[in-house]
Amino acid sequence: MKNLPYSAHSPVVFTRRLLSGAVLSAMLAASMPAWAQQQQAPAAAPAAAPAPSASAVVPVGDVSAVPAPTIAAKAWIVMDVNSGQTLAASNPDMKVEPASLTKIMTAYVVFNALDEKRLTLEQTVPVSEHAWRTGGSRMFIEPRKPVTVDELNQGMIVQSGNDASVALAEAVGGSESAFASLMNQEAERLGLKNTHFMNATGLPDPQHMTSTRDLAILSSHLITDHPDFFHYYKQKSYTYNKITQPNRNRLLWADPSVDGMKTGHTDSAGYCLVSTAVRGDRRILVVVVGTDSEATRAEESLKLLNWSFQNFDTVKLFDKSQPGIDVRVWEGTAEIVKLGPPNPVSIAVPRGKAGDLKPVAQRTDPLIAPLAKGQQVGTLQFTLDGKVLRSEPLVVQDAVERAGFFGRMVDTVKRWFE
Repeated sequence: MKNLPYSAHSPVVFTRRLLSGAVLSAMLAASMPAWAQQQQAPAAAPAAAPAPSASAVVPVGDVSAVPAPTIAAKAWIVMDVNSGQTLAASNPDMKVEPASLTKIMTAYVVFNALDEKRLTLEQTVPVSEHAWRTGGSRMFIEPRKPVTVDELNQGMIVQSGNDASVALAEAVGGSESAFASLMNQEAERLGLKNTHFMNATGLPDPQHMTSTRDLAILSSHLITDHPDFFHYYKQKSYTYNKITQPNRNRLLWADPSVDGMKTGHTDSAGYCLVSTAVRGDRRILVVVVGTDSEATRAEESLKLLNWSFQNFDTVKLFDKSQPGIDVRVWEGTAEIVKLGPPNPVSIAVPRGKAGDLKPVAQRTDPLIAPLAKGQQVGTLQFTLDGKVLRSEPLVVQDAVERAGFFGRMVDTVKRWFE
């Protein structure tokens, strides 16, 4: 399997870094017509119009001239991690059996415990008979033989050891069933709508289900929330108890840009893979489930990785060097307030279409002080070819206090003549 060469210093990456400034300049130049078309709220309304529903946002691939490749999998999704946007998907909300992809959530909960100092990497963990006897893939831990959290992490992630997963679950939750409750709490917190865990391993259970969209959200969170532990996922092999086992993710050998993430397989789930790669300053994540072989899950995942890197760009807007939009505020100690998203916004767009992005704002009008920093006063949609690619809250960037009586009266008179 071959992939196109890439470089952090390539003309494509250099051009991408220039795009964001040009795009924002074009957007700001076009912002007045957008403001003029906004939906107005009564003057006394302190809150913004509600954000549009998630269903209004389309996958970026819907506005691409190059369609996604045909993929031989039951369900799949590809995500631009920088922006969090879905590039394309097939059956992304279908409930599927996750098999050992379950261990991504197991690792996420363990990493939480490490960050919170409830565990340490050097800490030894007792091996219960339940962990020792767990079937399926194993790292071959043994009762009464000391094993550390770091060793168990490698056994769970690199070797996909079910015994390691149970031992870690018992170390964090006291029992595997209690740990499964912690997994479900995290799933709810992360907004995983089609996910329910019954165990820490992914061994089959009728109630143990997820979806490719949920797996993509979870995997993206693990990458961004726990960068100090992500190195386990690119480790190609691990030796424990004098037994060396390779990482089952073939893409770690096939493509040097791939640095994770996790394989899964049962007879009922088929062959599954969450893969992720970095080329230049972009990270793409792919989830495929229900393929017919190890080779197929690797080949189909690489198709989606290459399609995503070759046909899309990611541009960043509204960072510290690109301030928000100036808007008139009434009855305040300042006449102008800056509005923008609460955080820098990265947007994935089809290659060559960044200049066609358009902002559409819906906000309270008129804006009347006092305004608190961070107060939401509307929404900002980014559209391309009439389709919404992203929607962000529109918030006040600097507080504006209420003016005194005389200042308020002057503004009241001015508004009569507006």
